[in-house]
Amino acid sequence: MDTLRGIESFVKAVENGSIAAAAKRMGISAAAASQNIARLEEYLGVRLLLRTTRSMALTESGEVYYEKVRTIVNEITEANAAVTSLSTEPQGRLCIASTAAFGRHVVAPLIPEFNLRYPRIAIELMTTDRNVDHIQESVDISIRIKQQLEDGMVARRIATIPTHFCAAPTYLARAGRPTTPEELRHHDCLVFRVPVDGRFLRWGFVRDGLRFEADVRATMISDDIDVLAQFAVAGGGITRLAAFVANPFISSGQLETLFLQSENSQVSAEIEPLDIYLCVRDRHQLTSKARIFMDYLVDAIPQEWRPTVSKNN
Repeated sequence: MDTLRGIESFVKAVENGSIAAAAKRMGISAAAASQNIARLEEYLGVRLLLRTTRSMALTESGEVYYEKVRTIVNEITEANAAVTSLSTEPQGRLCIASTAAFGRHVVAPLIPEFNLRYPRIAIELMTTDRNVDHIQESVDISIRIKQQLEDGMVARRIATIPTHFCAAPTYLARAGRPTTPEELRHHDCLVFRVPVDGRFLRWGFVRDGLRFEADVRATMISDDIDVLAQFAVAGGGITRLAAFVANPFISSGQLETLFLQSENSQVSAEIEPLDIYLCVRDRHQLTSKARIFMDYLVDAIPQEWRPTVSKNN
């Protein structure tokens, strides 16, 4: 029998939660994947999976076997990709999941140029602020902010982006212009609710080397940064936007920035920037396609956003 094919079907079934999902990833029928696993079980003389039409679970033997063989499949896949990449053009599907605003404003405009360079790679871009499951959703790379990082992920910080506190001239004429973060508690604040945990994204500042979070009065809330920008443009209040969202509105005069150092150097504070990370589930996800796109994205990021030291976590 083809033992490696049986092992691959078994490992993919465990990682993807079902034999049908494993078959889809392997490009074979569910019946073929099930037969591969059955032959493997017959060869080993043990039951690896307890399966019904609706559920699947590892047996005790299956748990032991999975821990021993799961790296074999990944290493063979990695070895095949490494050898193939030496002689063939990168090709196939590459799924990228990005935090929504960064995906829309920064990543999406870069995809067509990447496609021209590597026409045999088919890019799928998911823009969402929830935490995606790399395995269940077949995601190769995710682009996340610090609050979305998960234990066990391989994460590389690729950008540190300035953020701006902004409000429309009409709001500032009506409510006044705060000059310190402490004054925000007296203003209408437009805040972002993080879909991952439902909490508000805190407004961080640094003064005299110490980080602190401003107290805010949330009057409008959204889980979409672009919605908050529109709230602000319409005079709804003060919001915090990354430079790639805020700059066009600032340039057009629709929004004005707050807490500039020149306004009141005695009491002002530095605004905490937004860190962006490239993430893979583990090192085995670093296929040649993934590496190529990651290198391309890093090179395309504006020089002023690049962190002084690239680091994990």
